[in-house]
Amino acid sequence: MNIASIIGLISGIIIMIFGIAFQQDSMSFDFTMVMNFIDIPSVLITFGGSFTTLITMEPNMKSYLGKLASFRLVLHTPAVNEIETIRSIIGLSNVARKEGLLALEETANGIEDEFLKKGILLIVDGTDPELVRSIMETELNCIEGRHKEVIGFWDKLSAMGPAWGMIGTLIGLINMLKDLNDPSTIGPNMAVALVTTFYGSLLANWVCIPVVNKLKINNSSEIQMKEVIVEGLLSIQAGENPRVIEEKLKSFLNPANRIEFDAAEGGEVDG
Repeated sequence: MNIASIIGLISGIIIMIFGIAFQQDSMSFDFTMVMNFIDIPSVLITFGGSFTTLITMEPNMKSYLGKLASFRLVLHTPAVNEIETIRSIIGLSNVARKEGLLALEETANGIEDEFLKKGILLIVDGTDPELVRSIMETELNCIEGRHKEVIGFWDKLSAMGPAWGMIGTLIGLINMLKDLNDPSTIGPNMAVALVTTFYGSLLANWVCIPVVNKLKINNSSEIQMKEVIVEGLLSIQAGENPRVIEEKLKSFLNPANRIEFDAAEGGEVDG
């Protein structure tokens, strides 16, 4: 589980509730105030309108449900470890240096990463280096394209929330202005009308925008890891020294991870 995402989501709603309930005059909390922000028609208009609009934008329900389910990616730590990936590639380079490229085929059988395995099999088959790069980069672009589609889904939802919130507010205002005979109802009706705008802002800023940015970070990390794999495999195919490959791939790491890599026992490479 991604603790940072869970803490962010939970603490955000807790802080908001405390802000609603806090009474500055008495320096106390009145949690009954939260009931002022609960209105079923406003929920239906804002959330129902936003999510149903997204259904219209998607090619089919399977695509819609799949992108909606991508929310769980925010709650889980992505299985991306650049340090371990570089160590694996250096290990492969040592095998290739001692036993030849053909020896990598047996090693590939124990690798779970399909992208890495595909690259190993391509160089074992003697595929031209430029063709290997082209094939791997094409797959890389397709992966990134799918990621951007999911990110775009949440980005559109972040725009739909405030838009439908405003529609709900307009509906409330129209209903209020239709009946101005009793001035005492104006305040309560205005409050209900504004709740939909509140829900729209909540959907966008508490859920959608954080999801968009977290998915962008995950995408960037995964793409960079796969770029490391491409560069590493092409270096192995070119017959470069494992230590040279290590120094080349370490350039992908940030300073903190580079220090961790150098300090770790696994960072040692056979010359």
